[in-house]
Amino acid sequence: MIDAAFAPALAAVEAGVIPGATLGIVAGDGRQWVRVAGWAAIEPDREPLTADHWFDLASLTKPIATATMVLTLAEQGRIDLDRPLTDAMPDLRQYDMAAPERRLTFRDCLVHRTHLPAVEPIYTYGDDPDRLRAFILQREWRAGPPVYSDIAYMLLGVAVERLTGAPLSAWPLGKGLSYGPPPGPAVATEQCTWRGRVLKGEVHDENAFALGGQAGHAGLFGTVAGVLGFAKGLLDGSAAPGMIEAMRTRGHADRTCGWEGRFDGWHGGGACSHETIGHTGFTGTGLWIDFERGLAWTLLTNRVHPTRHGADAIFALRPAVGNAVIAAFGDAPSRRTRSGVTD
Repeated sequence: MIDAAFAPALAAVEAGVIPGATLGIVAGDGRQWVRVAGWAAIEPDREPLTADHWFDLASLTKPIATATMVLTLAEQGRIDLDRPLTDAMPDLRQYDMAAPERRLTFRDCLVHRTHLPAVEPIYTYGDDPDRLRAFILQREWRAGPPVYSDIAYMLLGVAVERLTGAPLSAWPLGKGLSYGPPPGPAVATEQCTWRGRVLKGEVHDENAFALGGQAGHAGLFGTVAGVLGFAKGLLDGSAAPGMIEAMRTRGHADRTCGWEGRFDGWHGGGACSHETIGHTGFTGTGLWIDFERGLAWTLLTNRVHPTRHGADAIFALRPAVGNAVIAAFGDAPSRRTRSGVTD
């Protein structure tokens, strides 16, 4: 079954449209399947990809790390998701008490229900992480309609740091997940024109790098086992019930707290159930969790190596892999209700 599910990714590697790919699948009862093909790096030297390699998870940082941290703090009663960010950061836009940023709630940011822009080249404003964090808090952000926003998750990351009194890397993320540099062999990403080198074991996202390598929107590294371990916690109900519910409940359009719910034409393919959530990462990563089927899969690639430009095959590959996974594993056991209890 795993070979059939991996076939689209293997074909993409063999065609040279991506250097390497890892597909991992986990069922709610804990069974796992993994396939790997291609190269962890092709420049400056070729390095075969293995199941032990660490990937720059890019925006998978948002659901796996940041949303999990915020929802855990809510479960502990340390924050109210519907209270403003100023509960954690009273100095947010402190020179304008009427600023719209001061009215943003934790939930607004989690579900991308804000006026904040998608992204901003913050790294071009300097290289002092503390000063850049202050810039993010005091910047008068241009207003616009709600969009998927890195800025919103940067603010959440700063809020977590304030609430815990520790960097994001201090959070216990689980085996196989870590803010970089990773403690093992790393997959290469881009030949970065700004940093003047092929990136390997350091965060690809320029803003996360400028913020010290760890931020709310990017900076997390993971192995296929680490990503599957996180997904299993949601599938088998071992994660906090309130967290699972928040991650499954749509709060704005198709967005949940940290994730995106299935919709027609989305990145997870059309074969998964409507009880599926997923997220992707710019470097070529993705994770999808089908709660109705008790099944999750992660596709990890280095599609931006050696360059992001022209690396668009991933947009057709992701749904193709999702459909192949459901075709091969759609009858997997461990179907679960929203409470995490087996039907």
